[in-house]
Amino acid sequence: MRALTGIKPTAQPHVGNLLGMIQPALALGSSHDAYYFIADYHALTTMHDAEGMRRFTREVAATWLALGLDPARTCLFAQSDVPEVTELAWLLACVTGIGALERAHAYKSAQDTGKDISVGTFSYPVLMAADILAYDSNAVPVGRDQKQHVEMARDMAQAFNSRFGEVFVVPEPLIRDDVATIPGLDGRKMSKSYGNAIEVWLPSKQLRKKVMSIVTDSRGVDDIKDPDTCNVFGLYKHFATPEQIAALAARYRQPGLGYGHAKQELFEVMDAQLAPARERFEALMASPGEVETVLAAGAERARGVAKGVVGRAREAVGFGRAPRWSRS
Repeated sequence: MRALTGIKPTAQPHVGNLLGMIQPALALGSSHDAYYFIADYHALTTMHDAEGMRRFTREVAATWLALGLDPARTCLFAQSDVPEVTELAWLLACVTGIGALERAHAYKSAQDTGKDISVGTFSYPVLMAADILAYDSNAVPVGRDQKQHVEMARDMAQAFNSRFGEVFVVPEPLIRDDVATIPGLDGRKMSKSYGNAIEVWLPSKQLRKKVMSIVTDSRGVDDIKDPDTCNVFGLYKHFATPEQIAALAARYRQPGLGYGHAKQELFEVMDAQLAPARERFEALMASPGEVETVLAAGAERARGVAKGVVGRAREAVGFGRAPRWSRS
């Protein structure tokens, strides 16, 4: 069974990415043939800074590796290193109705902002479908808010298959109901766009400063508090042991615990857990050649699969299996 997922290089990965996407994906890699990509084509809809694109691409790749991804087992690559996906996106676009794209959540959200919408933003689901279908993906791990994209990929695969024959594997969304929404500094879902994120690789001093800025209510040290409604505890339970969680929850329910104390506890468990991987991340960023070697090998592996899939699609629509210029 092959699983595929991607993350955009538009900022340094944050704790919400770590807990909600990266760690579950790493676990999935032990049971699936995993293909994980850095979605730089997708990032281009909002990222118009070339140096930023290069830097964040390296940071995302280094993040995966620092957190334990084994490139000998899991295929890690940059989306733009497999140009076959853009050809596949055109083939899929030719069997996809405008109405379907107009119903896409991302397009509706972009409309709500009142900003100009690019063709790239409008056709985002088509490129995402190409990403999924190009690698014969069986499972796509997503949150419930991203399920629509996989459903659209399924629709496009089925529409293409009905017209041209059984070319594509029809993927299934793999939704984890046990992944809770990760609270940001202000209590809303942690997100780059909300400006409420805690970046994974902050040095200890900066990490503590961010943790200490988490919004809480006005209850004082002598007031009893509810851990289940506290943003600090909402993060703490993702980094602490069951024994630590139970102990801190008990302290919330009796006088004597201030939010400053709880934030310090959160900082300590976060820093302890992230410090070894942070050291590895910094070493990788200092040795970009190691990251580039991994991405190049991953791209070669991924492109080998994509060429076969796109070749089937080309042949099905009446093109040659490969472009004429590439035939020997």
